[in-house]
Amino acid sequence: MTDKKIKVTLVKSVIGTKQSHRATVRGLGLRRLHHCVELVDTPEVRGMINKVSYLVKYEA
Repeated sequence: MTDKKIKVTLVKSVIGTKQSHRATVRGLGLRRLHHCVELVDTPEVRGMINKVSYLVKYEA
């Protein structure tokens, strides 16, 4: 079984954003600007990305 991966990059600073959005970015494993992580493509991860879509760039 191969798990689909999704590549997420933080492209905008979290300074001045809502606390819950900052927590979501940290929950995705993103630490600093232009930091990139590969995550398993699940509905939960998609929801988190959707919530902070204005801060991140992603490719399936």
